[in-house]
Amino acid sequence: MSQYPRFLSRIALVGVAGLFAVCGSVAAAGSAATAQPTNAQVTGLPIVHVRKHADALPVVVVVAQDNTVLSDFVVPYGVLAQSGAAKVIALNMTDRPLKAGPLTLLPDMTVAAFDKAYPDGADYVIVPATADKHAEETTWLRAQRAHGAALVSICDGVELLAEIGALDGRRATGHWASLQDRRKHYRQVTWLTNLRYVADGDVASSAGVSAALPISLALVETIAGPQAARATADRLGVASWEAAHDSDMFKVLPADEATHRANMRVKHEDVVALQVRDGDDEVALALHAEAWSRTMRNEVRAVSDTAGPVRLRGGLRVQIQATSSLTADVRIVVAEAAPAGTALPAAFDLIAQRYGSGTARLSALGMEYPWGDLKAAQ
Repeated sequence: MSQYPRFLSRIALVGVAGLFAVCGSVAAAGSAATAQPTNAQVTGLPIVHVRKHADALPVVVVVAQDNTVLSDFVVPYGVLAQSGAAKVIALNMTDRPLKAGPLTLLPDMTVAAFDKAYPDGADYVIVPATADKHAEETTWLRAQRAHGAALVSICDGVELLAEIGALDGRRATGHWASLQDRRKHYRQVTWLTNLRYVADGDVASSAGVSAALPISLALVETIAGPQAARATADRLGVASWEAAHDSDMFKVLPADEATHRANMRVKHEDVVALQVRDGDDEVALALHAEAWSRTMRNEVRAVSDTAGPVRLRGGLRVQIQATSSLTADVRIVVAEAAPAGTALPAAFDLIAQRYGSGTARLSALGMEYPWGDLKAAQ
């Protein structure tokens, strides 16, 4: 069963078991009384560049504990690794594979191995959304903070930064649907809306899942300059990574509730096979896979000609199922599919063709991406 955002379960809908990024209410983003700085006050704020070793590439780690949101983890890893601007390391708190939505990732090392190899810590720690606020992970994040690492959260990974006090007195953002919960539980943080990412000193945060791509390019620009960021964006097919965003358009409507209930009643799911080979772009793979997995109408599988791990363009390894053992209802060849920069609208268009625009809209809501009538509203 595909995973689905928890925000729908907060309005008495039947949720799907498992992890997803969103963990808040669905009240309109502008309903809180807290005064908000304007976009002009925050757009373009730099992510502070922390360099421990001037003669080497900065060390960027992406960390989770056994489960994470697929795009939250893979997109920043892929963007930073493919840029060549940093040494990027995928970490799991344990020695197990990392479950990331419909895919299984093989991390580069455990945090224990990282601590032994890098006793001075990372330059940047990227924190995706997780199932829970794991005590082990927050303890490790505090230690990295004490070593001087800059912290960058993706989507509601921001809650872990708030838990350790890294956002006290600072400005931050997160997924549109968790805003009211964040304002309630983390009153020491100034929560901003209508921005895809916010940087306040050496801590940065991003909005919902799709914002992983622009904040990652902003981090490349911070580390290596605008030319490196532009070259990376061009390779990924990304036109812009500016911070401006309209989060107020994202709301759950009665029609969304009805579509959700109808999809939950579907008993025979499609199998969506993503054909992957060594050297494919992990960023595009993650975005296509996540968009389809949020429909509740299918099971998404990564497949290849032979079983075993595939090493993707930036170096990330993914566990793969052999093609010969799978009968697919939808087959997408990652190398021939829309590139990262246009992967989401292309995926939502195909989802709409197969399941209807209501299901595609639900997936777009979960990923906080302006598709269809959401784009029209913008």
